[in-house]
Amino acid sequence: MKRIISPLFALVMLAPVAAAQEAEGPSLMERGAQLFLEGLLKEVEPALEEFEGMAEELGPVLRGIAGEMGPKLAEILAQVEDWTAYEAPEILANGDIIIRRKPDHPTPKPNSETTPLPQIDL
Repeated sequence: MKRIISPLFALVMLAPVAAAQEAEGPSLMERGAQLFLEGLLKEVEPALEEFEGMAEELGPVLRGIAGEMGPKLAEILAQVEDWTAYEAPEILANGDIIIRRKPDHPTPKPNSETTPLPQIDL
C-alpha cells in the first residue's frame, strides 16, 4: 500500500514544483513546502508500514468472519425495515445483547404470514 501511495503523493506534490523550476527555479515558499511535505512523508512512512503489516495479518481473519457472519447478517438486514427506529445495542451483565426500539417510533403491525396467531386453550 505504501509502495503505491508514496510515489503517487510525491509525484502529485512535486509536479508543480518541477514545472516552476524549469521557468525560473523554485521560490523560497515552494522549496519550504517541498521540504515540509518530504519531512511529513518520512514521519508517516513507519505508520504506513505498520498499517500494511497489520492489514496483511488481519486479512484472512476478516475474510473468515465475513464468510461465517455474512449470511446471518444478510438475514437480519432483510428482516429490519427501518434501522433508525432502534437504539444502540446494550450488553447486559449476563452477556445478552438488547436492541431496544426508540420510544418515538411506532411498533410495526405483525405480518399474519410470518407471525403465528396466538393459541387459545378451551
